[in-house]
Amino acid sequence: MLQDEVKKVLDKFYKRKEIQKLSADYGLDARLFHQAFISFRNYIMQSHSLDVDIHIILNDICFSAAHVDDLFPFFLRHAKQIFPVLECKDDLRKISDLRIPPNWYPEARAIHRKIIFHSGPTNSGKTYHAIQKYLSAKSGVYCGPLKLLAHEIFEKSNAAGVPCDLVTGEERVSVDPDGKQAAHVACTVEMCSVTTPYEVAVIDEIQMIKDPARGWAWTRALLGLCAEEIHLCGESAAIDMVTELMYTTGEDVEVRTYKRLTPISVLDHALESLDNLRPGDCIVCFSKNDIYSVSRQIEIRGLESAVIYGSLPPGTKLAQAKKFNDPDDPCKILVATDAIGMGLNLSIRRIIFYSLMKPSINEKGEKEIEPITTSQALQIAGRAGRFSSKFKEGEVTTMNREDLSLLKEILNRPVDPIKAAGLHPTAEQIEMFAYHLPDTTLSNLIDIFVDFSQVDGQYFVCNMDDFKFSAELIQHIPLSLRVRYVFCTAPINKKQPFVCSSLLQFARQYSRNEPLTFSWLRRYIKWPLLPPKNIKDLMDLEAVHDVLDLYLWLSYRFLDMFPDASLVRELQKELDGIIQDGVHNITKLIKISETHKLLNLQNLSAESQSRLSGAAKSQSRRNRGTKALGSKAAEPLGPDAEEKSLSSRLVQQGLLTADMLKQLEREWMTQKTEQGKGRLETGTSLKGTRRKKKEPDSD
Repeated sequence: MLQDEVKKVLDKFYKRKEIQKLSADYGLDARLFHQAFISFRNYIMQSHSLDVDIHIILNDICFSAAHVDDLFPFFLRHAKQIFPVLECKDDLRKISDLRIPPNWYPEARAIHRKIIFHSGPTNSGKTYHAIQKYLSAKSGVYCGPLKLLAHEIFEKSNAAGVPCDLVTGEERVSVDPDGKQAAHVACTVEMCSVTTPYEVAVIDEIQMIKDPARGWAWTRALLGLCAEEIHLCGESAAIDMVTELMYTTGEDVEVRTYKRLTPISVLDHALESLDNLRPGDCIVCFSKNDIYSVSRQIEIRGLESAVIYGSLPPGTKLAQAKKFNDPDDPCKILVATDAIGMGLNLSIRRIIFYSLMKPSINEKGEKEIEPITTSQALQIAGRAGRFSSKFKEGEVTTMNREDLSLLKEILNRPVDPIKAAGLHPTAEQIEMFAYHLPDTTLSNLIDIFVDFSQVDGQYFVCNMDDFKFSAELIQHIPLSLRVRYVFCTAPINKKQPFVCSSLLQFARQYSRNEPLTFSWLRRYIKWPLLPPKNIKDLMDLEAVHDVLDLYLWLSYRFLDMFPDASLVRELQKELDGIIQDGVHNITKLIKISETHKLLNLQNLSAESQSRLSGAAKSQSRRNRGTKALGSKAAEPLGPDAEEKSLSSRLVQQGLLTADMLKQLEREWMTQKTEQGKGRLETGTSLKGTRRKKKEPDSD
């Protein structure tokens, strides 16, 4: 046979619609069919010793003694070798059938539960009324989205004389000295038990059932808690979704609606300059760089500010909140991210949005920068003028005048109703997949599970990129599938290299059957740690705190291998104190970092500078226009951007004005002149200096 003839046969086979349709019946979609064909063609064209049966059928087809379709059995056999999933696709479809989640919780289906939905905006008292039912019950469970909220209910319950335990991913606190389980427990939603019976359960922030990454935890709690009464607290946008889900369980939903307890108003003027700050103001930023730059500019004005952002330890957040709330403390300004939206009681008079653009991760795991949603804006704005604070009326505005109309538009939009609830494969389901596909990596098992999974329109499979990241990180380490699965569910910040390398190191130690003792951990993190001297040091300490969190999280899953949880917790408290001191002096750290060029405040652009100083407003805003929505990232570069100079691109995007450009030019020329003088003083020849001026490319 000539190779050209064989190639023609294979091309004809590939283009046959009947072959593509037949392949689809065996589970080969267009993508898999293409991949399988490429592999099959390479095998035939490059193999030096083809199987006799394939050789014969190809020869017959070339001499018109057989039809090209007769090649299909051999193609299918090859496809099954490179895609083992085809051999057991029916079994896999059954395992990954997620269409009737209520059936996963037989204990909950065995009782008829009363569902009460407390609906209302922030500061409406909805959670208060649910917690009152929780405290008056014989037994109860509180499920919150944050460790801070679980801690708050834990402390409030015990203060009210209702013994209550605390359960979070990293912590277990039993109020009984003998360790006997209390009738009440406050926990993070992922940690709630779906087998323990309770009289009352409270699920807080039920609208997070739509969260792309964590929504599964709220779905599990809603469908699985064994409680006579379940009190849901959250936005009205979740009412229809919850009602539909409860219809499938045969349970009715009673809705109780609440109105905000204190008035809140959107101001008709923006702040425009930090010179206009007042006591009780909170500036909300959506990036750490903005946090740093705003804090620094506030300090320049002789004011003190508290700082709260997501990666700070809970103890540090509480300390900063206490500092801001204390009427006797000179700190009257708060600079924070949207971390203040939940879990902290703050005495805020006015919320000021520094920007309305926020990075987010969509359902596909892709990073996006878009205006904040109505739900997010309401959650943050609602922190102003809370009922329990000294400010009985709240105010909301923006830093930038052009953002104000957009903020009003966002706040006036109806909140989009929630359309689907999150689901997540269990360890048992993944183990059953692995039984059928023993040579497949855990990351690929997850991909195959998601591909095969079947869900009703009321549900979606949560994004599992973080899980897959961890799975690929520790793939080469020999672990059992169940242990590997647990390690991959450990919550880590994959943006922190030290945290990621620590997960790897912990898994490696575990695989060697070497317990991770307190002394080993101290050596690993290089304890004792020094107070931070700059922002980088502070971020490194935050990463170490996350590593200790990881140890504690694993210690409750693998007690024998992570035996020193109590000692590590004490160490973590000590580290929290060091971080608190660093955050207390954050403006000094920022100043030192800028001086030593350790901090590149990219977000402190000319636009930010104009906001902070109140100068150069009009030109920058005309260049940006309202489409920029207060964000640099919202202005994509044009196709000819690379041909333009950097300065012209920055001016075009509104990041520089003409006046600022001239000022930068003057400063640069002054700096170059001083450098020239320095060279002369150290013996650099005048001729050499002139030569460098003639060769700008050498700078």
